[in-house]
Amino acid sequence: MLSLKNIFRITAFLEGISYILLLFIAVPIKYFGQDPQYVKLLGMPHGLLFIAYIIFAIILGSRLQWNNKILIKVLIASILPFATFVVDRKLLKQEA
Repeated sequence: MLSLKNIFRITAFLEGISYILLLFIAVPIKYFGQDPQYVKLLGMPHGLLFIAYIIFAIILGSRLQWNNKILIKVLIASILPFATFVVDRKLLKQEA
């Protein structure tokens, strides 16, 4: 059975992947290739994963009693490319 922490780790991974695909593949294709279909295709799933990441981070932070500094770092990680992977490696794996 999956714990809340494992669900958050999966969500963080998927959110990170979707963000990278959106930023480094879909957006350049939209502006340099004049083809917005990939942004449309990846935008909604990324948005849903982003919202899920934020919600799970707040719930998990409350359950694990993260201080505000840690919670803010985890939340900021959702807007920086590759940062959700760093959160997983440095924070979530250590608390296993």
